[in-house]
Amino acid sequence: MRQGEVAPKAPWIGNPQGGVTAPAPIILPDPSTRFARTSGRLGVLAVDHPMAQWLEFLCELSQAQHDAADLIDVTAPDADDVATATDAGMPPLAADGHERDIVWREALTLILRHFDRLPEVPDLVASVIDSLNDIDGDTLEYLANDFLSGNVAPEDAGRAVFIAAALQVYFTKLAATLDESQVHLLPERGLCPCCGSTPVAGVITASGSTPGVRYLYCSLCSTAWNHVRAVCITCGQSAHLSLKSVEGENGAVQVETCDDCHTYAKMLYVAKDPKLDPYADDLASLGLDLMVAEVGWLRHAPNPLLLA
Repeated sequence: MRQGEVAPKAPWIGNPQGGVTAPAPIILPDPSTRFARTSGRLGVLAVDHPMAQWLEFLCELSQAQHDAADLIDVTAPDADDVATATDAGMPPLAADGHERDIVWREALTLILRHFDRLPEVPDLVASVIDSLNDIDGDTLEYLANDFLSGNVAPEDAGRAVFIAAALQVYFTKLAATLDESQVHLLPERGLCPCCGSTPVAGVITASGSTPGVRYLYCSLCSTAWNHVRAVCITCGQSAHLSLKSVEGENGAVQVETCDDCHTYAKMLYVAKDPKLDPYADDLASLGLDLMVAEVGWLRHAPNPLLLA
């Protein structure tokens, strides 16, 4: 309508939002694809990588997680308990308060057996697996509690990687049983709405109904949740944020640094690489972490599989 013309009186035809759709606030994980996708991506990233052997180990670990996720069964949490937690603004599967089913230890056993079947395993990995096979159930629960509370002793770092892998399987399967309509974003937006854990990285979408939206991916239960861009996921400030990447690379993986709290978080841009996986690409870009750490920023939270 040009200036001076009379507005038409005919009814509006089309989307009243003009084609803009609000992003889904929460995306629950799919255990049937989560770990298989990470394993496949790690296999690709390991080729000609300076840390190829380490990435190949993580590729096998993710494949073992996929196999375990396919075999274990979890019991969905009580719907009333979920409603009580979410109504109180709390995560229904709070990692530090959830009463774990011992089925998570079945996932650990399956993961360890995967490596027992391999023709060759590095000596260090083999020794860690042997030590875990010799541990009783109560000690495994203590180790799991230490991991979930962030109190892993240096001498337990190797075992904690396998403990973390098994707990990821368990919590991912558990989160998948939830009803998206019952789960809400937490007041502290940087934490997972399902289990309250920190994210490994953020992914900036490139297609669909809401391109350019940022989703954070939980380090424990694999849930993704929407988080506004240009805001620090650690402190919530926005005045002193900047993006940094390695010169000469395509910028698919960048770090968002905050000079207010001196932390950083990885941001992955699907427009620059549609095959990105938040878990695999975070692990494969460890060199970027080292570069940023050298100049004074601290990672917002550790990746569970980087404990060793």
